[in-house]
Amino acid sequence: MSSLRRRRPSPAAVPPLEDEDLLSEILLRLPPQPSSLPRASLVCKRWRGLVSDPGFCRRFRRHHHRNPPLLGFFQELDEGLSFAPSLKAPDRVSPERFSLQHADLVDRFFSLGCRHGLALIYLRKRLQLLVWDPVTGDQHHIAVPPGFDTETSPISGAVFRSAGDVQHFHLALVGSSERQITQAVARVYSSETGVWGNLITAPLQSEGAAHFRIAVSTIKPAVLVGGSLYWLLDGSSGGILEFDMDRQRLAVIPMPVNDLRFFQFSMIRADGGGFGLLVLSGSSAQFWKRRTNCDGVASWVLGRTIEIDKLLHCEPESNGSQLILGFAEDNNVVLFWTIDGPVMLQLESLQSEKVLGTKIMSHYHSFESVYTTERGIGGPEAVLLHNT
Repeated sequence: MSSLRRRRPSPAAVPPLEDEDLLSEILLRLPPQPSSLPRASLVCKRWRGLVSDPGFCRRFRRHHHRNPPLLGFFQELDEGLSFAPSLKAPDRVSPERFSLQHADLVDRFFSLGCRHGLALIYLRKRLQLLVWDPVTGDQHHIAVPPGFDTETSPISGAVFRSAGDVQHFHLALVGSSERQITQAVARVYSSETGVWGNLITAPLQSEGAAHFRIAVSTIKPAVLVGGSLYWLLDGSSGGILEFDMDRQRLAVIPMPVNDLRFFQFSMIRADGGGFGLLVLSGSSAQFWKRRTNCDGVASWVLGRTIEIDKLLHCEPESNGSQLILGFAEDNNVVLFWTIDGPVMLQLESLQSEKVLGTKIMSHYHSFESVYTTERGIGGPEAVLLHNT
């Protein structure tokens, strides 16, 4: 008899794509483009059931929350908010999918920007803030809290989510005090608790300037950098209102240029991180960055300068006619208006691309989100699955 022992046959290994948990992890790492899950759903009935599961869709959005695609831009028109898609088929989301008509807005409104898949709208007559999820259609109406001058001064705000949270949101509101016009105020709302935080106040005095009345811009939305939000201040004094949410502190930052009448500019995320400005004068664009030295003193530092007309492929006769319309935080894209219509410029690669399908000059608010439904996606490969 042989001394070699017979080995028992090991159980057959489960093929990777037959393992439900492993398959879920694989599909979770598909690119966050709108066509990714629809294409995966065409493989078989099993894949279709997995990618259409609401729990998987939430995980997919959470997994890609740091790198959402730029789906397009919202335009503030008299009839409501109109959506201009920026992606090409099969990732292009139809404008009708994200429309919000004036009847839904009820009265005069101001679009205050989008972030983390949510849009923020101020309903002036009702003194309400509307937080709208264009993907799901969910709407949250929140009353403006006490402490804000809503009669003579504009108020503005910004919506955002905590890292990895796809269910709850926070809303930061800024404006001037109802008691003292030269005092800035801010409050933060949490959808998880349904409660506004304490009123934060600060005198409005920029470096080397006297007190002045606040006028927060409602045209250009806030920019979120780290734990701080930044709003432009209108008026001759100009400046930038900074809300440090970690320290619960408001401050006014002066502009790096003196006379703003001769410049177009946009708040951006600077190279290497931090808060910055893109200043446009004629065909030249300057990148400024806010830096703090070892003594804790902050100042503006001029970085690179580029010839913007060449990057946007503008004709020579259009020199100096470009306007800055908006900024997409997560994709680091600035939207310009040219004689050919809106053009997107990616600030890292300096690659430009036209926004097709619209030539309306209005206020544009970038919408960056992970789109996990197949309804409203244009392209020959798309199949509509109604899984919301």
